[in-house]
Amino acid sequence: MADSAYPISGSLERAPERWSQAAVLEWLNSWVVTVDHKKLGILYMAYSIFFLLVAGVEAIVIRIQLIQPNMHVVSPQVFNRLFTMHGTTMVFLVGMTYIFGFANYLIPLMIGARDMAFPRLNAFSFWMTCFGGLLLYYSFIGGGGLYGDGNAPDVTWWAYAPLTSRAFTRGHSIDYWALSLIVTGFGTIGAAINVIATTLCMRCKGMTLMRLPLFAWLNLVASGLILVTITPLTAAQVMLLIDRYLGGHLFDTQAGGSAIIWAHFFWIFGHPEVYVLVIPAFAIANEIIPVFSRKAMFGYPAMVAATIGIAFVSVSVWAHHMFTIGMTSVGNTFFVLSTGLVGVPTGIKIFNWLATMWGGKIRFATPMLFCTAFVFQFLLAGLTGIMLSAAPWNWQLHNSYFVIAHFHYILVGAIVFNIFAAIYYWYPKVTGRMLSETLGKWHFWLFFIGFHLTFDVMHIPGLLGMPRSIFTYEANRGWGMLNMIVSIGGFIQGIAVLIFAVNLIRSYFKGAVAGNDPWDAWTLEWSTPSPPPAYNFAEDPVVTSARPLWDIKHPDDPDWKYE
Repeated sequence: MADSAYPISGSLERAPERWSQAAVLEWLNSWVVTVDHKKLGILYMAYSIFFLLVAGVEAIVIRIQLIQPNMHVVSPQVFNRLFTMHGTTMVFLVGMTYIFGFANYLIPLMIGARDMAFPRLNAFSFWMTCFGGLLLYYSFIGGGGLYGDGNAPDVTWWAYAPLTSRAFTRGHSIDYWALSLIVTGFGTIGAAINVIATTLCMRCKGMTLMRLPLFAWLNLVASGLILVTITPLTAAQVMLLIDRYLGGHLFDTQAGGSAIIWAHFFWIFGHPEVYVLVIPAFAIANEIIPVFSRKAMFGYPAMVAATIGIAFVSVSVWAHHMFTIGMTSVGNTFFVLSTGLVGVPTGIKIFNWLATMWGGKIRFATPMLFCTAFVFQFLLAGLTGIMLSAAPWNWQLHNSYFVIAHFHYILVGAIVFNIFAAIYYWYPKVTGRMLSETLGKWHFWLFFIGFHLTFDVMHIPGLLGMPRSIFTYEANRGWGMLNMIVSIGGFIQGIAVLIFAVNLIRSYFKGAVAGNDPWDAWTLEWSTPSPPPAYNFAEDPVVTSARPLWDIKHPDDPDWKYE
């Protein structure tokens, strides 16, 4: 209990009981100036959830526009802005921030550390990321410049040249887009450095790398991949600003530049970015599936090796996004083979999860429901990914709704599902309260049904030739009923997310008291009070295996040992 005039629940402080001005300012100030890894983790997650809701609203408007042929709910210009902002928000402001939310909060607790390696860099990284997101959305107001109409960027989230040149754009919306990604990129690099340093240098006594929780291992690999992928994106944004303001003509084909260079720079970031986002989702599944299967993770060394293999191979596959640009047959062949090769370590992971569940005493609590759905959906996403890795197939379906469906099977079916699983799993540790299982199951089943209505059906108009960024379409194309079903699925997902939001708020005040270890887990964070104290551990832990907490509770159970 803190020495203040109002109660504090560990790292997540409840608002003052007496809302005096001084108390409110003190409470807010404690969050703004904090360097505590737990508070910063919560800030990252709150930021991610907020922009998930924002991107969800943008998606709903897009689906309303496409629900029937010849709809005019929004103008073509506004549709393009929504399309661009939805994609940019989901990748950079939801995907990138959830990684560091969970990593910040959990890794020091899992490895027996008091804090991250560089607490002030940690705070700086979050506020840089936060400022970048606010800068992007300020474009709605200031994108038209001082004397123009406000507008957001409308060049899609991959922003191919020459759409970003000053000849094709009005106002400063593209400048806001480029500057915001540069700023969030610096924040992301700082956070990745912190995760790497903390994981390698701050482990407690006895925690060797092969006793490291898989959650920490996979976030370590993802952070290393971030350092490789964010730098070319930042370089591309700087070159874009040089083109726009210093007459560089780097991407201006009319002045001797190359639009293809932008595509290479962007996708050298863009495709490994998919693995940057999904590897931390794998990390979540690696903690939840064994706990609710009552079995140790099958093939711990293989899981680590497969993750490192994915990281290495992922940086060699970017140009499968560019088959239709006109590369040579040698280039096409190389990227077909390298993309197919990614399926090998990915298949190992799926086998490990299924082998862990096989024969286990599975308890289908809400976190396990989301993880089970994730395994099934990620398998389907991998299969359609292998299809798109074949250049002739890709030539037919590139920039169609088939690609949109495939990508969302990963971004939503794997990443968002596991974000929900992680929140249900670790919410009791963060707040000391359990989320409602009843509301959780309503959330899961509605979201699961809505997801499959939307993205299963979305493959079909893609196969029938529907382009990915089309504003509207004629009735005679045969896409109307399919788009109706896709949109209805989107609305169902929206209802599910509202139930989730209600569950978060209601359970925070009225949820059942969680206790230290409500799931009977084994990693070190569950040995601390819920919520953990500011110092994490009164004494530095000492571990003797990869399952330290389980060893303490069940010293005579050999089935849970790796070693």
